[in-house]
Amino acid sequence: MMRGLRQIVRFNWPFYAMAGAAIALIPVAVHRLPLGAAARRGLDTATAAAGFWIVASLVTSWIVYDRSRLMRWTWVPEALRGLPRTWLNIHAGLDESTPALRTLLNGSHGRVVDIFDPAEMTEPSIARARSLARNEIAADPADFRHLPAPDASIDAALLLLSAHELRTDAARSAFFAELHRVVTARGAVVVAEHLRDWANFAAFGPGFLHFHSRRTWTRCFTRTRFAVERDFAITPFVHVFILRRLA
Repeated sequence: MMRGLRQIVRFNWPFYAMAGAAIALIPVAVHRLPLGAAARRGLDTATAAAGFWIVASLVTSWIVYDRSRLMRWTWVPEALRGLPRTWLNIHAGLDESTPALRTLLNGSHGRVVDIFDPAEMTEPSIARARSLARNEIAADPADFRHLPAPDASIDAALLLLSAHELRTDAARSAFFAELHRVVTARGAVVVAEHLRDWANFAAFGPGFLHFHSRRTWTRCFTRTRFAVERDFAITPFVHVFILRRLA
């Protein structure tokens, strides 16, 4: 199956369309326009880069979303090291984990919330993902600044490829400060994300700017009184942080 790969193409088709157009049109320009040698080399390089990143991004997406353990979600209970009494799965419109989590975390009480905010989540890909998503589990809409949970009531908050949609430091800080409020003293926050690093640059080219750097995430965690208890990679392209709440 290549469900994950198909989803990536559906949500990001303008990128692939533009890259394909560049590959088709740049060689025409190189041969028909009166260009100098340096300009021709630059256009040839751009064509090669576009072709490489089309192939690299598709192969990487297939590895990450169809072949790795990421989307099987079995690593979540392993990361939590025990069954939480209560958990909150937080997404921004695309939920591919809750059906599996309800089986894997059977015996606990889980809730799903959708924190999409068009004022904060401005990139076109998230709007396309929301319009095309067919989530099996209905989510409660929520303001990421005011989560619908009492103080210290959640044992595990799960942010599975969703938190990066908050594009500003201020929004991420407000969100994690609210997570600090709702998570129990011994609870955990699980953050799974692509990072803005060399592996993701090699795979996605300029698209890696959609992700945040490890430094950006750790600065946010520290600012909102979370400690990284441990972290690990799922493939070289996705990183998981297990956070514990500081007093």
